[in-house]
Order: sequence, then C-alpha cells, then structure tokens
Amino acid sequence: MVKIPLEQPLFDRVDGVAFFERLVDRFYAAVVVDPYLGPLYPADDIDGARERLTLFLVQYWGGPTTYGDTRGHPRLRMRHAGFEIGEAEREAWFRHMAISVGVAFEAGEISEDDEARMLSYFAMAAAHMVNVAETD
Repeated sequence: MVKIPLEQPLFDRVDGVAFFERLVDRFYAAVVVDPYLGPLYPADDIDGARERLTLFLVQYWGGPTTYGDTRGHPRLRMRHAGFEIGEAEREAWFRHMAISVGVAFEAGEISEDDEARMLSYFAMAAAHMVNVAETD
C-alpha cells in the first residue's frame, strides 16, 4: 500500500466511495440480524439506510458533500430521536462498526492510524446517540 500523508482526507487515502460502500455493507450485514439493532431498522428502508450512512461517511471523511447537499446538516441525534437507543444498542452498533473497520484494516484498505481515528470517531458518535437511560 502506498503511504499517503495523514493530512489528506481519509476519502483520498482509500479508494473513495467504494471503500465506504464496503464498510457499510459489512456493517449492515451484521446489523440486520442483530437482536438489538435489527428491529430498529425498517425492513423496507434498509437500502435507504445503507445509502444515507455511506453518503454521510463519505462526506465526513472528506469526500463529496452529496449527503449535505441532499439532506442538509446531519443532525444525527435529532434524526435518530424516534428510536430508543440505550447502552445495549450503542454497544451493538459500535461492535459491528468496529468489526467492519477491523476488516478494512486487516485487508490493507486503511492504515493503523486510520483505523484508530475511525474507531475513535465511531465510539464518540455511538455514545452521542444514546437517548434512553438504563434502568437497574
């Protein structure tokens, strides 16, 4: 793999949209069968969810702004407010995304630094989405 300076956006260090499509496909393959997350995703909109996440990640990591151009500001917490997201959902979401990122690293698609940056972002994003307090 050719080393590209980290100052360049991740989008430019990977093979663009195709990288994020593979990442999201791996992620959703696990999500749709997850007992916590599967029920949160309407079966008739799973393709839409894939597309929206792909476009968001492409934009977030330095690619084209198609997500913002078509959907406006991400407002992730607001867009997910209608779904009960507790610690179990947060943990499941992050676990599936971390596995997907790990596969990309193992396949040589991203560097160790990129893997760490992505995992840090996804951990923060998953925690931010929690909107239900756990009860004892």
